[in-house]
Amino acid sequence: MKIIPVILSGGSGSRLWPLSRSTYPKQLLSLVSEQTMLQETLSRLAKWENVERPIIVCGNDHRFIVAEQLRAIDVDPKVIVLEPEGRNTAPAIAAASILLNSEPDSAMLILPADHVIRDVETFEKIVLTAINHAKNNKLVTFGITPSSADTGYGYIQLGNEISGFNNSYEIKHFIEKPDLKTAKKYLQSGKYLWNSGMFLFKPSAFIGELLKYEPKMVSQVQLAIDNSYKDLDFLRLSEKDFKECSSNSIDYAVMEKTELGVIVRSEIGWSDIGSWEALSSISTKDKNGNTLQGDIFALDTKNTYIRAESRLVAAIGIEDLIIVDTQDALLISDKKNTQDVKKIISYIKSKKRTEHDEHKKIFRPWGHYESLILSDNFQVKSIIIKPGGKLSLQMHNKRTEHWVVVSGEASVTIDDKETMLYENQSIYIPIACKHRLSNAGKKLLHIIEIQSGTYLGEDDIVRFDDAYGRK
Repeated sequence: MKIIPVILSGGSGSRLWPLSRSTYPKQLLSLVSEQTMLQETLSRLAKWENVERPIIVCGNDHRFIVAEQLRAIDVDPKVIVLEPEGRNTAPAIAAASILLNSEPDSAMLILPADHVIRDVETFEKIVLTAINHAKNNKLVTFGITPSSADTGYGYIQLGNEISGFNNSYEIKHFIEKPDLKTAKKYLQSGKYLWNSGMFLFKPSAFIGELLKYEPKMVSQVQLAIDNSYKDLDFLRLSEKDFKECSSNSIDYAVMEKTELGVIVRSEIGWSDIGSWEALSSISTKDKNGNTLQGDIFALDTKNTYIRAESRLVAAIGIEDLIIVDTQDALLISDKKNTQDVKKIISYIKSKKRTEHDEHKKIFRPWGHYESLILSDNFQVKSIIIKPGGKLSLQMHNKRTEHWVVVSGEASVTIDDKETMLYENQSIYIPIACKHRLSNAGKKLLHIIEIQSGTYLGEDDIVRFDDAYGRK
C-alpha cells in the first residue's frame, strides 16, 4: 500500500510569539535545526519505502514561502492546496481525501507541519503497523505516551488492546485539554495518551465516515474542489464554496464518533512545540541548563532559554526564564507561564497594532523587504529581489520613491521607459507614475528605497500587472 503524506501547514503559531507571526508562523521557521519545521516534516519521510509525493495544504498568505521551502529541499509535491480561509482540520483533510479518492491502494498519512519527531526509525515502524489497520478500513490516530501532566494537550482514553497488532488499542474516549489535577490522574493511571493530531487511513474510509456524520461538509468541500482552479503551482479552492463549509476539527467531526477508530501508542520523541517552554525542553542545553541562540552574554544564569535575533542580549543572575528578542518585540516570561503568550496577542490586537501579524522583514514572492527608518513623511527600506524576481507594475498616489542599487543589476520601468541600473546608480520615481523593478542579473539584487510623501502605507499601491497572480 502506498503512503501519500498530507501535510497540514495552516495555523498562525501564536504561542511562539514574537518569533512566530500570522504571516510567518512557526511551521515556516527554523526552530530545532537548520531546516524549517515544514522541511523537517518532509525530510524525515525521504528515505521511507512506498512514499509518494506529498499534498500540502496551506493558506493563501503562505503559499510562496511554502513553495520556496519545498524547492530548497527538492520536494516536488503532487499539489499545494490553498485554503481561502482556515476552517480547521476536517475540511482540509476532506479536500485531500477527495483529491486522492481515485487511488484505492493508498493510505493518507496526515501530518501537521510543525511537529518534532526525534525517533524517525520507530515512527516508520509504527506507520507500518497503522497501514495494516488501514487495509481493514480503520481510521488510525497516533497517541503519545505522556511524559508529564501537561494541560496543553488533548488526551485519548485507551480501550481494549487489539490482538495481533503491536501497541494498538480501541479508542474509548477523547478528552479536551484537562486541568492540572485531572492531567495528573491521567498520567498516574497509564490509560491515557496525548492526542498527537497525526492520522493514517484510506481516503475512501475517511470520506465514508465523514459522509455519515458531516454530509454537508463533504458536499461543500466537493463544490470547492469542483470550482477550484490552478494558479501557477497552486490549486485554489473555490472561496465562496469553501467559506460556506463549517469549521470543525477531525476529532469532533469524525474520530469521536466513528466505530472504526484505532489508536497506536507511539513513543517516538514527539513534541508539537506548543509553547516556548516545550521548545526549551527539547532544545540542546549547556552545562547550566541554558539554551542560548544568538549574540548572548549570560552570567550566573540557569535553566533559561534565550534567543537573540538582532542584537546583544545580556542576562545576569536569572533562572527558569524564556527570553526571545526580535527586531520589534521582546518577550520575557517565566517558563511555567508561557501558555499565556496568547494573552499578549489579544492585547496587541485590541490596540490595533501589527506585531502579531508581521515581522519587520516582510517576505514576498520576489524576495523580501525591511523598513529601516519610518517617520511621518518619509521611509527608508532595504529591498532584496531574487534572480528573475520582479515587483508588480504599480503606481502610488501619495508618495514618490528613490531607488539606489547597493548590489546586483536592476531593470527599472517608469511609464514606457526601461532603464538598467548597476551598483551605486540610482533613479527617481515621481508620484502617479507606473513603475516596475526587476532583478536582471543572476545574483541577489539589493536596493535601498527612500519614500517621501503624505502617506506611506502599503495600501497606497495600485497594481496593473503582477507575475504572481496577486490582486
